[in-house]
Formats: sequence, structure tokens, C-alpha cells
Amino acid sequence: MTNQRGSGRGLYAISVVAELLGTGQQNIRLYERRGLLTPERTEGGTRQYSESDLAVLRRIGELLDDGLNLAGVAKVLELEMDNARLRLQLQRVRARSSRAAAHPEQSARPDDSM
Repeated sequence: MTNQRGSGRGLYAISVVAELLGTGQQNIRLYERRGLLTPERTEGGTRQYSESDLAVLRRIGELLDDGLNLAGVAKVLELEMDNARLRLQLQRVRARSSRAAAHPEQSARPDDSM
């Protein structure tokens, strides 16, 4: 599972992230190996973490503190991403429906039976 990058380029080195979050660099590398996040890398291969990555790492920490193992964390993150995608899809459908209701003449389709 990878995180969706929405806040731009990587900003932080792994050492800074580990210090900010109070965790070890090896833990962060483990989460990456398990597919819980995918940080950007420089041309030289150095990991660079974005604000979005920090949010994912914070969420991982919360879930681990709640007693989930890494497999459980992966499933929760996957379900949360699916839920966010479905909410966005629902918003789009509702907006389309509202536009169609406001302008029914534009949503009328010609008869294809001819």
C-alpha cells in the first residue's frame, strides 16, 4: 500500500522524521518495506518524507498504540484510503445529480432507437 502524495515534494530526511515522531529510523524503514508508505527519493536514493508521509506515520503510530499489528495497520490504512476515494466519488455523483436536477433540459438525451 502506498500513500497518496498530496502535499508536494519530500521535505524531511529520515533522521528528522524519526526525531519528530519519537520513533526509530529502523521502524520507518520497516513500514516502508511492509508497503505502508513510499517516500520520495533523491537522485542519490536518499528518502525524503513529505507532510503527507508524516501524517501516515502518525496514523501508523496511533494504530500500533491501539494494539494493532502491522498487518492490521496495513488493512486499516487500505480501508481508510478506500473510504476516502468512495467519499470523493459520492461527492462527484451528488454534484452531477444536482446539476442535472437544476438543468433537466441539458441532461435529456436524444432517442437512440432510430
